Amino acid sequence: MKLSHFLILAAPAAFAADAAKPKPKPEFQYQTEGIQIRIPTADEPRVTQFGPESIKAAAKYLEEGAISWVREKSCVNCHTTGPYLTERPALITLLGKANEEIVSDFIEFVPKEIKQVNETATKSGHKHYPVAFTSVWRSLGLAEWDKHVTHHTSEHTEKSLRDMFERQSASGAFVSHGEVEIPHITTDFELSLQAARAITAAPGWISGLKDEKLIAKVGKLKTWLKQPELKNDFDRVLRLQLAVYLPDLVPASERESALALLSSKQHADGGWSTRDFSALNEWHFEVSDAVSKLITTLPDAARPESDAYMTAIAIVLMRQNKVPVKDERIQRGIAWLKKEQRVSGRWWMHSLYRGNYHYITYIATCQALKALALCDELQ
Repeated sequence: MKLSHFLILAAPAAFAADAAKPKPKPEFQYQTEGIQIRIPTADEPRVTQFGPESIKAAAKYLEEGAISWVREKSCVNCHTTGPYLTERPALITLLGKANEEIVSDFIEFVPKEIKQVNETATKSGHKHYPVAFTSVWRSLGLAEWDKHVTHHTSEHTEKSLRDMFERQSASGAFVSHGEVEIPHITTDFELSLQAARAITAAPGWISGLKDEKLIAKVGKLKTWLKQPELKNDFDRVLRLQLAVYLPDLVPASERESALALLSSKQHADGGWSTRDFSALNEWHFEVSDAVSKLITTLPDAARPESDAYMTAIAIVLMRQNKVPVKDERIQRGIAWLKKEQRVSGRWWMHSLYRGNYHYITYIATCQALKALALCDELQ
């Protein structure tokens, strides 16, 4: 008998006691050789002045977080490398060259051969296609890289998009599944919107389509997006982004309605809160007890405070829909973002998923830089 087996048999109570001990809280959000980024916290000092140095710090945070993930983990994800490759290429003229190590990692995850994928179901019976969200985020990142760097749809991007459509549900949507990670693995509309962004970002991809099956799949996606079952106000305001990617799907009256809804939720301090845009159980087809407990026990659960992610997204949505920078709503939002940046360069936000690594801080920082760029604040 192996010694380890003997110890387990001889002292099960001791092992049970060790297993019951709470795991130590992680010290670093990202860590690899030469990089150590501490876990973000609410009490991290704010910058004394937003400007060139704090912008450089934010860019460094995004760079090092993505590099660390690529070197230490084994997946394309929706909270670090996904946001990096979908947003960073558009900021090259302002922040400098984007990291090619990240795009190389994405390319490695493109299937060598595109095969038919079979639909599966969760234990509760929720039907979906495996790793649909990974395929969508990978395709979007590669498409955005091609849009801003190669200026043509690369072979690997083309293959990734084909693989993505193998994971499209019969309804035309891309169905979300797995544990909820508000706001990036939530509703089917949010995930399908990212797929729409991917196919419109890839240079000339839609206009060059000749495969009848793919043309039909794109048509089904458009049909579903045009009349989806919206789960919450987050979906409703994201229709503003759909109006940018596929303008014909969103009439002017609906855009005005979505802008009015977005404006109505701005806080007195100039910011917005993600939690104002959905009832807890309407974020996802299934919200775990752990996520529910985390959100309902936050200090501001009764009246959610402004957060960096939703404030940035609100500004992005307004700017993408031609609301002028001088508009009071945008000016108040910009002022909120500028004063809330932390000395590390990032924008703090409490995770609405596990509450340990707070990766939503990374997503929020990506969106904050995008919002400020759209308002000519990164000059």
